[in-house]
Amino acid sequence: MGYNKWNMRHILIALLSTTIFGGIWFADRYPDQTGYIIRTVIDGGVQLAAAIAHKPKTVAGLKSAYDRAEQNQEKIRILIVPGHEPDYGGTEFKKIIERDLNVVLADHLLGFMGQNKKYQVFTTRTKEGWSPEFSDYFKNQWDSIVSWRAAIREQKTTMIAAGTHSRMEPAIKHNDIPRNVALRLHGINKWANENDIDIVIHIHFNDYPGHPKNIAGKHSGFAIYIPENQYQNSTSTRAVAEAIFRRLEEHTPVSTLSGESNGIIEDPDLIAIGADDSANAASMLIEYGYIYEPQFADPVDRDPVLKDLAFQTYLGIKDFFDPSANARLYNDTSISPYIWSKPIQ
Repeated sequence: MGYNKWNMRHILIALLSTTIFGGIWFADRYPDQTGYIIRTVIDGGVQLAAAIAHKPKTVAGLKSAYDRAEQNQEKIRILIVPGHEPDYGGTEFKKIIERDLNVVLADHLLGFMGQNKKYQVFTTRTKEGWSPEFSDYFKNQWDSIVSWRAAIREQKTTMIAAGTHSRMEPAIKHNDIPRNVALRLHGINKWANENDIDIVIHIHFNDYPGHPKNIAGKHSGFAIYIPENQYQNSTSTRAVAEAIFRRLEEHTPVSTLSGESNGIIEDPDLIAIGADDSANAASMLIEYGYIYEPQFADPVDRDPVLKDLAFQTYLGIKDFFDPSANARLYNDTSISPYIWSKPIQ
């Protein structure tokens, strides 16, 4: 007895449901060994969209890897992402362009990280443009990035339907971005997963809607965004972020914007930190301050301030991995004994 197309379609849907919900059951019990296979029903057939391996970094795992680095068996792999694209995106104030500030701070952070032989540090872009590994990845893996993004979205929808995840609203509304920009952000996460990155730090400067670009706004201070707590990389991210937060808070006020006043903000929607539970690394986005703040607006004082923000970030990561080896001097700064040319207004 043969099956018609209608019967075959329903058989395939039943098989799909068994695969997905069985995968969720397995993931709930064996999270370190789980790979989700997401399949999409199209025109009566089943198309493999992507295989998403969930191997989230844990606090214990990160610290164990750091200890093993003592014997040069492996290194902590850190990805620094200067926010936005080489020629697109970010806020501006007068002649100051955020995406350029992001690269300057990232360069300083790369310099500090390079002093520690236990770290292997990567960056997505420099002043010249995308780093070669990322420009090549976007070019050669574009179709797989598109499929991967579709798969993680389908996975999230399935998890919500199964009750393992809930739909959350972000505390701060974020700007919409063009599709290709979003896909490159997803591509960065995919690359980080495939290359076993331990920590990802996205560097940004803040702004808020509604104030003119040539007039300083009313808000100030820094904030760190981390994954919402139902995501698998949330716990490890919070632990690293709290160590960085303590360092930054010693020298920089916390954001005065409503929703950011706690300093560390959980967010379910930021692609950079693993929207839809897509990132394995401890992934955070740091808004180091508002772009119009005087320490960033003044061309003379800007670079030493950016360098010190990078230094505090470096010390925070160092505190996370080995606080006993890093004397907690609360006046540690890369600026001292810098002589200010004039008061900061």
